[in-house]
Amino acid sequence: MTDVIDDGGIASDIRERIGEAVRAKLDRNPMVSRIDAPGLEIYGRHHFLDAEECAALRAMIDSDAQPSTLFSGSANSDYRTSHSCNLNPRDVLVSLVSDRICALTGLPPDHGETLQGQRYALGQEYKAHCDFFPVTANYWPAMMKTGGQRSWTAMIYLSPVETGGETHFPHCEFMVPPVEGMILIWNNMKPDGAPNPLSLHAARPVEKGIKYVVTKWFRERRWTA
Repeated sequence: MTDVIDDGGIASDIRERIGEAVRAKLDRNPMVSRIDAPGLEIYGRHHFLDAEECAALRAMIDSDAQPSTLFSGSANSDYRTSHSCNLNPRDVLVSLVSDRICALTGLPPDHGETLQGQRYALGQEYKAHCDFFPVTANYWPAMMKTGGQRSWTAMIYLSPVETGGETHFPHCEFMVPPVEGMILIWNNMKPDGAPNPLSLHAARPVEKGIKYVVTKWFRERRWTA
């Protein structure tokens, strides 16, 4: 296996191995479908959470959500207009959902960030962005110390949306509409472990209804808050 150096001198072979392991596990699972997106590893599974679990998570988000923030302070204020919150990892349901994501993907629990809830009301959106960290960003040194690069993203839709709210991958020219209980999983890295610009995605504006999701990001090493 070639040792590819990037991200300020960090070897990306560890992310290559992570990708290989997760890909193999998801490909073996008959309940998981790979989405046809050349250049991007992305999977979906319906009925990952049931209606009761989704409703309970929506209530948690409604209880604690605040205006969403960005790592970068340079973006326009309308770039991410949703509300979000970190969910209590000691809550029984939150812990169960996190463990279920780890079991599905094979990713180590201690590599996973805190499960985050997001709510998008009418007109709210998150414009095109990547979940991996740009190595030129001023926050990159801090991210290196807290687990390094984000490898995989797991996102669960908690509600249907009457119109809008799709997850759009513009470089791959496809969108995923919200389906309650469905989990979407994608690799933010290329197969060689380098950041993949094709993972660029956006939460399209909600046109009718309210969109709820929970997202869990995984680091290349053990995550420390």
